[in-house]
Amino acid sequence: MGAAGIFVTGTGTEVGKTIVAATIAHTLAAEGQRVHVFKPAVTGLDEGVETDHALLRRASGSDQSDDQIAPYRYGPPASPHLAASLAGEEIDPERLRKAARAAAGDADALVCEGVGGLLVPLSPTYLVRDLAADLGYPLVIVAGPGLGTINHTLLTIESARAAGLHIAGVVLNPWPKKPSEIESNNRDTIAALADIPAHTLPQLDLTAPQTWPPLRI
Repeated sequence: MGAAGIFVTGTGTEVGKTIVAATIAHTLAAEGQRVHVFKPAVTGLDEGVETDHALLRRASGSDQSDDQIAPYRYGPPASPHLAASLAGEEIDPERLRKAARAAAGDADALVCEGVGGLLVPLSPTYLVRDLAADLGYPLVIVAGPGLGTINHTLLTIESARAAGLHIAGVVLNPWPKKPSEIESNNRDTIAALADIPAHTLPQLDLTAPQTWPPLRI
C-alpha cells in the first residue's frame, strides 16, 4: 500500500467514527504529514448535512476529489449494500481495494473510515471487516462511553480478532467533561479485558479544527 495507515471502525452507526477519523487525520497533518483519507461508501447524501468525506477532506487538508475519497456515494441513509441495490448497482470489492491503494500511493499516511460496524455488508458477500483485512491497517474502534458499551465494544474486538485484525486502540466518544462512575469504569474495564489502550475524545466544534485536541494512536 505504501503509506502508513489506520482503519477506523465502530461498534455501530452514530458513534462518531467520522469525527474520530477526522481528528486522527488532522493530528497527523498538523505534524507535517501528507494525509489522505478514504471511505469505501457514503450514504445519506439526501440528509443535506456536511458529508463524511467532506469532513475528512477538510480535517486532513487533502486535495482529493470526492471520487478519490469515497468511490461509492448514495442518497438514502441505508446500509451500503442496500443503498447500492436501490441505485441499481453492486459495490465492487476490487474497485474499493484499487481506490484505497491509489489514495495511499502518494501520501505519508492514509486514514480509512469504515461504514457502520465491522459486519456491515458493502456488497451481499463482502463485509467492512473483509475490506479492513484486505487493506491490512491497524484498527481503531469507536464506541460510545455510556451504559452497554462494554458488551458492544468487546463483541467488536472479538469479531476483529477472529479475522486476524490488529487493534491499535479504542476511542470513547464523545467523552463528557465530568464522566460518571459508569463511564469511567467502562473505559477502564474495556482496556483491562481487551488488553488495549482506551482513549477518549471530548465533544468537538466541527467548524473549528484548530481547537481539536490531538489524537495519537
